[in-house]
Amino acid sequence: MPLLSRLFQALMVALIVGIATFAMMRALPGDAAWRIAAGRYGYDNVNAAAADAVREELGLNGSALPALARWMGDLARLDFGVSLVSGSPVMEEIIHQLGASLQLAIAAVLLSIFIGPPIGILAGLRPGGITDRALLTVSTAFKATPQFLMALVLIVILAVELGWLPAAGYGEARHFLLPALALALGLAAVSARVARDATEQVARSSYWHFAEWKGLSRSQVLWRHGLRNVSVPLLTYLGLQFVTLVEGVVVVESIVGWPGIGHALVHAVFSRDVPMVQGTALVLGLGFVLVNTIIDLALRRIDPRGAA
Repeated sequence: MPLLSRLFQALMVALIVGIATFAMMRALPGDAAWRIAAGRYGYDNVNAAAADAVREELGLNGSALPALARWMGDLARLDFGVSLVSGSPVMEEIIHQLGASLQLAIAAVLLSIFIGPPIGILAGLRPGGITDRALLTVSTAFKATPQFLMALVLIVILAVELGWLPAAGYGEARHFLLPALALALGLAAVSARVARDATEQVARSSYWHFAEWKGLSRSQVLWRHGLRNVSVPLLTYLGLQFVTLVEGVVVVESIVGWPGIGHALVHAVFSRDVPMVQGTALVLGLGFVLVNTIIDLALRRIDPRGAA
């Protein structure tokens, strides 16, 4: 039943995302034909004749409903259409760009897990201590900082002033660090607070005190009984982080020139490439459903009481 529920959610996501992106692209001000022609031939080479040719070719003067119906029909056959700018199949472009985005997203999540939860667990074991108070201040500051501003600050400090990392680029390991760190700090700020609160709650439980009464050290109690219970809210939060991660990937990829799906989405919006916008938004929406399904299955494995 949970898998059937997730499948129904995926179908609803596809329907809502497709209609919403189509309506928003149609509602944007300006001449869509001119934008598409500029994307094909460049802004210096586009003119009224080229825009009229694009308008005639794509039928942009016609009703919007037939175009939406064609897209929904193609989607039912798993055909995402072709890009209005490049002419390439949308699915091929998404697969090519999705790999770069997944690499960056996985690096950011792993980095946030390495930074946030360990600090949060240390703070939760000593609530009110120096680590706990410092974590509250730093995590609040990082969480309140928009990811585009975090990326710009890191570029100024790590790339411009210190020269430790490149400000942009793709293909080498050192190119991952700056954008991954820009995404990871905001994620780690919240995961640290979640780990801190969960650890404090676990440390006050009766089974924790019973384990200490048996003679186990604090580290032994944490390893044998605490981490499993702390991981449940952390995994739940990991699923919610996907939305923040997608938002950050779209912005950070555009700032550092990362050739991922977020960068492609921004260019597709500027070029009024409706099939590309619909395809990328659909993949991101379905990715959210997939990640939450995996998180649900992992939670049922860790805590079987949730399946009862």
